[in-house]
Amino acid sequence: MAFPSLPAILSERQLSAAELSGDDAAASTAAQLRLYAWMHLARRTDNRILELFRQGLIKGTVTGGQGNEGLIVPLTLLADKAHDVTCFSHRDLGGHLIWSGHLCEHLNQYFANADSPTRAREGNIHHGDPVNRSLPMISHLGVMLSNVIGLTDAQCRAGHRPVGFTFFGDGGSSTGDVHESMNLAALLGLPVLFVIENNHYAYSTPEAEQYAAHTALYQRAAGYGIEGRQIDATDALGAATAFADAIATVRDSGRPMLVEVNTLRLRGHAAYDTCDYLKPGESDGFFAADPLPKFRAQLVAAGQTAAVEALETELNTFIETCIKHSLAVARPTADVDALLADVYAPPAAPLPWQPEPATAKPLNFAQAINAALRKVLTERPESLVLGQDIATYGGAFKVTDGLLADFGRSRVFNTPLAESACTGYAIGLALGGHRPIEEFQFSDFVTEAATQITLNAATYHFRAGAQVPVVFRLPTGGGLTFGSFHSQELDSFLLSMPGIKALYPSTPQDAFNAVLAAYEDNNPVLLFEHKALYRAVKAPVAFDPNYREVWRPRHLARGDFATVVTYGQMVGLAEQATAYFRDEYEVDFDLFDLRALNPLPLDAIKASLARTHRLIVLHEGRRTHGFGAELVAQLTEEFFFDLEAPPLRIASLDMPVPFAPELEEAFRPTLDKITTAIADWIG
Repeated sequence: MAFPSLPAILSERQLSAAELSGDDAAASTAAQLRLYAWMHLARRTDNRILELFRQGLIKGTVTGGQGNEGLIVPLTLLADKAHDVTCFSHRDLGGHLIWSGHLCEHLNQYFANADSPTRAREGNIHHGDPVNRSLPMISHLGVMLSNVIGLTDAQCRAGHRPVGFTFFGDGGSSTGDVHESMNLAALLGLPVLFVIENNHYAYSTPEAEQYAAHTALYQRAAGYGIEGRQIDATDALGAATAFADAIATVRDSGRPMLVEVNTLRLRGHAAYDTCDYLKPGESDGFFAADPLPKFRAQLVAAGQTAAVEALETELNTFIETCIKHSLAVARPTADVDALLADVYAPPAAPLPWQPEPATAKPLNFAQAINAALRKVLTERPESLVLGQDIATYGGAFKVTDGLLADFGRSRVFNTPLAESACTGYAIGLALGGHRPIEEFQFSDFVTEAATQITLNAATYHFRAGAQVPVVFRLPTGGGLTFGSFHSQELDSFLLSMPGIKALYPSTPQDAFNAVLAAYEDNNPVLLFEHKALYRAVKAPVAFDPNYREVWRPRHLARGDFATVVTYGQMVGLAEQATAYFRDEYEVDFDLFDLRALNPLPLDAIKASLARTHRLIVLHEGRRTHGFGAELVAQLTEEFFFDLEAPPLRIASLDMPVPFAPELEEAFRPTLDKITTAIADWIG
C-alpha cells in the first residue's frame, strides 16, 4: 500500500543560512515557511501520538518533543543529510521526520506494526536509519555520543567533510560517557557538535539538584579545550541563524564544539508524568516561551496569515491520512525463527587473505597474535588497531609491539582511559565501513564498556539491521598473581547477552587463526587471550587456509571412558591430567578444546557423549553461573537418560580472585585438583 503523497513543502528537507537572512525577500519568506511547516508537523504529530497513546492505540509510553521544535527542526534542516552523522534523542521526533523517511514510517514505529523500521522490535523513538547515518538510540543516557564520534571519523577518513550531531539533556550531562566522549572528540580533533537540550529538568529533578556549579553548562567546554556557546531555542529564527554559524564553524575547523541550548519540555518527561513536582504557575512560563506560536505570530505579522493557515490545513490533513494508513497496517507476526535469525548478522564470505606466511615459524602466543595483526593491517586497508598504550609502548603485554612504527598512527593509535567512549567510538567506526580491533589492557576493564558491547554493538543488527564488525581483544585469566581486578574470567558474564560471538584459543596457531576469523566476522567478536599463555611455549605458526575451523572444537585425544570439554589455559592442564589417567590407570578420555564459546557447535562433542555416556567440563571461571554450567545444561538435556554418572564440573571457587600465589592456587583449578576431582568422580 503506497504512502500518502507528501505536501509539496515537505519535499524540501534542507535549509541554509543564506536563505533565511539573504537579500532575496521571496526566498527568505519561503525558507521561513518551510521551517514553520516542519515545526508544525513535528508538534502536531507529537500531540496526536500522545492522544493515540491515551486511547490505547500506542503501547509502552511516549516521550514528546513539544517545545523542543525550535532546537531540533532548524538544526536538522541545516545539516547535510548526505554526509553528516546523528543520533536523535527522546525529544527529537522533528529530527527523525526531516532526516529521512516518510511520516508513515515513523508512525509505524510508534504503532509497532509489521512495517515499523525496527520490525516492532524497538519502541517508539528508539529507531534510526543507520544506512543514512542516523543511529538508533538506546535508553542509557550518554552512551550514543561516542558511536556518533566513531561514525563521524569514518566519514572523515572517507574524504567527506561531515559534522556529527549528538544530543543529551541537562540530566544526561552528568553521565560519565558524556565527559569521556567530549574529551575523546577533542583529543582526536573531530567535527562533532555536542548539543545539550537544556529543558532544566531531568525527569523531575531540577538543575539545582543535578550539579553544584552555578556556571552555565556550555562553560564546561573549556575543560576540554573546545569552544562552547549558548543558544536560545525559544526563538526559532534566532536559533536557526545561531545553529547555522555553529555548524559552519565545526565543519570548517574540523574541531568539536559544545552548545547549550535553552529549550522547553511542555508535556513532562513522558506520557505518564504528572508534573506535580513543578512549582505553582511554573508551567505557565514554559508555554509563554513556546517557540511555535511565537514563530507563527512573526509570520502573521509579516503578512503570511493565509500561507500559514493553508500550510496548517494541508499538514493536519496529511497527518490524519498517515495515521489512518499506519493504523491499517497489520500487526507483526511473532516468527520466532526470523527473530532468532536476526540476532546475528549473516555469515561473511572469507576475505581474500594472501597465503602467507606459508612457512611455519616458531612463535609464542603473543607473537602469533602480533603476526596476525600485522597480516590484517597489511592486507586490509579498512582495519584499525586501538587501545590503551598499544602504540609506542606496544600494549601492556607487548602484543602490539612494532605495529605503530610499521603502519602509522592513523591505523594504530592509543586511546585515553575511557573504555566506554572508546568502545563506542570503535562501534561507530565499524558502522562506517571500518573493522576496528580494540585491545583492553585487562579483560576486567571491559566492565567499564559493558553497555557499549552488550546493548549497543550486540543489538544493532537485531534492532536496525546494521552490521558491527569489531573485535574486542581481552587479556584474561589468572595464575600470575595480579589480584582481583586483573585476573577474572568474564566469558559467562558477557555471553549471557545475545548478539556477541566469542573465541578463546589455547595455542599459538589457533591464536593466529582466531584473529583472522574474528576480524572477518560481521558481528562483534570477543577474543579472549589467556595472559599465562602469552609466553608459555613456542610452536610453529603459518597461514592456515582452514583458519575458520577455529570456530569449531578441536579433538585432542580419543577415548571411551568420558568426554572432557575445556578451553583456554585449562587445555594444557586437561592434556596432562588425561595423560596421567591413561598412563597410570589405562583410562582414556575423549578430549575437546572448545575454542569457540559462541556460537557453540557441539555436534562432535554430542557424538562423543553419546558414545562415552560420561561428561567432564573444566574451565577457569567461577563455578556458580560459570560457562561450564551452560555446557553441562546443553549437553545433558539431550543425553540425561544415557548418562552413567552425574556430570563433573571443575572450576574456580566462588570468590574474588585472591592475590598471594598460595591463595590464588587454592582458588583456581590446578593439575593436582583436576586429577583428584576426576579420581574421586571415577570412584
